[in-house]
Amino acid sequence: MRRGRAVRAAAARALRAPQASGVALGGGAAERRGAAGGRRGRGGAAGCCARTRMPCPGGGRRPRAPRGRRSGCATAAPGGQGASAQDAQGALCREHLEAAGHICLLKDTSDLGSSSEIAHFIKAENLEAALALHLYRGGRLLQGHGIPFGIIFGGTDLNEDINQREKNQVMGKVLEEARFAVAFTESMKEMAQMQWPHARDKIYVQSQGIVTVPNAAFNWNTFLHCSGINQSADNLHIFLLVCGLRQVKDPLYLVDAFSEWHQEEPNVYMVIVGPEVDPVFTREVKAKVKRTPGVRLLREMPQEDLHAALKNCFAVLNSSVSEGMSAAILEAMDLEVPVLARNIPGNVAVVKHEVTGLLFSDPQEFVQLAKRLVSDPALEKEIVANGKEYVRMYHSWQAERDTYQNLIRTLEGSTEE
Repeated sequence: MRRGRAVRAAAARALRAPQASGVALGGGAAERRGAAGGRRGRGGAAGCCARTRMPCPGGGRRPRAPRGRRSGCATAAPGGQGASAQDAQGALCREHLEAAGHICLLKDTSDLGSSSEIAHFIKAENLEAALALHLYRGGRLLQGHGIPFGIIFGGTDLNEDINQREKNQVMGKVLEEARFAVAFTESMKEMAQMQWPHARDKIYVQSQGIVTVPNAAFNWNTFLHCSGINQSADNLHIFLLVCGLRQVKDPLYLVDAFSEWHQEEPNVYMVIVGPEVDPVFTREVKAKVKRTPGVRLLREMPQEDLHAALKNCFAVLNSSVSEGMSAAILEAMDLEVPVLARNIPGNVAVVKHEVTGLLFSDPQEFVQLAKRLVSDPALEKEIVANGKEYVRMYHSWQAERDTYQNLIRTLEGSTEE
């Protein structure tokens, strides 16, 4: 039986140079691109600052920026309930920036609660520029400090915050001051341009670049044991849901329907992996999973281990209410693992039904599609091949690096010069 694949995490980054420096802010807690801990796991939101003049994303272990180059830039990521994806994205940004010779600082926005704290931080680190992940949570913190900055849209900023008048107005003001803003998809760009026409010429599209690094020493049987699954791996179909435990990810959406299926077919299991982002909601998830047959819950894992777990599972799930661009979906495709995703705009942007994955509109349809996937090896083979090719063509890590390094050049120099 073929085994599954991988996911990634999200984070915020920034650059910093030996003599000058920069800062970056984001808003969110941390699922990072893969519910993983460590350098690129999904764990907590982070921000990044740099003493350099440009910031960007990257992944894996890549060459560090040469020391001695003068530059200054910072990146910030959201802390709290939405950090997950931002964490990984921030980490990527930092690697892209450091590859261009910048020094980068990563800062969690939850650590900078007031304007005075941010002003002190910018001065203390001699920051020259900043990159904010999430227009509202990160961007609003950079206003009025006389430091040039750019924005990377998250997902909830355009899918949820945009519908709240006060937040909408704040985000519009942020875009007036920002030198550029990056959207992951054309639909995100169009949504932003419609809401804030004054910023239409500074909004760019750059899809997430994907790199997967599964741990070769990962033990799948140990993973199953830790999940409380004591069956032979050869007879199992493990469906992995990687997400931070917060309501927007809706990890309980499929639980009841999946459990009913498990009771019919005891060799199918759903395993939820991710950081405990929202403490109150986490307690609810734990209580539900504890009394639900066929469903397991694991805490976040190191990124490389998470990728290896994904590579060994049967399929990767996404049940989110809202998504910007799911790195977990794209990483699963890169690892040649089938994807079953909830039919929402963010997922539809990367998953074409029955071509690169399967889309479901309710839990019952999910079970139908999952059963079909289990019983139809030809469908599985076609989907994973198409998904792999899609990521290769449209989610190039190098293209992402080139875009961010070019955009960061617009942050060179001070707005007060």
